[in-house]
Amino acid sequence: MKKKKAALVTGFEPYGGMNLNPSAEIVRRLDGAKIGGVPVVGRLLPVDIARLDAALKAALAGLDPVAVILLGLAPGETCIRLERVALNLADFPIPDNAGAKTRDQPLDRRGNAALWSRLPLRAIETRLLGMGIPARLSESAGTYLCNASMYRALSWLPKRVPCGFIHLPLLPAQVAIGLESGGNPQPSMAFPVQRRAIEIALELSLESATPKA
Repeated sequence: MKKKKAALVTGFEPYGGMNLNPSAEIVRRLDGAKIGGVPVVGRLLPVDIARLDAALKAALAGLDPVAVILLGLAPGETCIRLERVALNLADFPIPDNAGAKTRDQPLDRRGNAALWSRLPLRAIETRLLGMGIPARLSESAGTYLCNASMYRALSWLPKRVPCGFIHLPLLPAQVAIGLESGGNPQPSMAFPVQRRAIEIALELSLESATPKA
């Protein structure tokens, strides 16, 4: 069966007691869209280290990916955070949704210590800032499920495929819910701004994947 050429965008289900995850909302809305003439496939990943590999493989099944952008939530973040590096490490600050709290474990005992993003990060940052959307480069995707998904995708996909991870801030509604329950104020970013930022990241990633004449 011929594989479908498409851009894959993944997000994560809610975790840590939250009932929303902006990455999940973005992939739901982008699934079935076209960006730069390329179909977009949006898929949700579990916050569960035991199920992550199978879910990511299922998301890639049947696709000939032109670009892959993985998304996740970073509470406390003020910007669209563009991750430079995935670490070969699982060291969870909180349990995953299945209750696992993996500590000091390599993701791949034979793999590289770290893998570089293959997204055009500097171009994305420059474009977003020029449009008035806060964005910054980040040294690593952490050591939780976001990092694990980035490391796996970079390990599995051909080097010609732009691939990497972007962290998102909380939504205003999430901050409001926290304040109602006595929490502290946190930075947030409106959903339409987050969505537009990811559309731009996709546009530039697809451009970087197109051979120049």
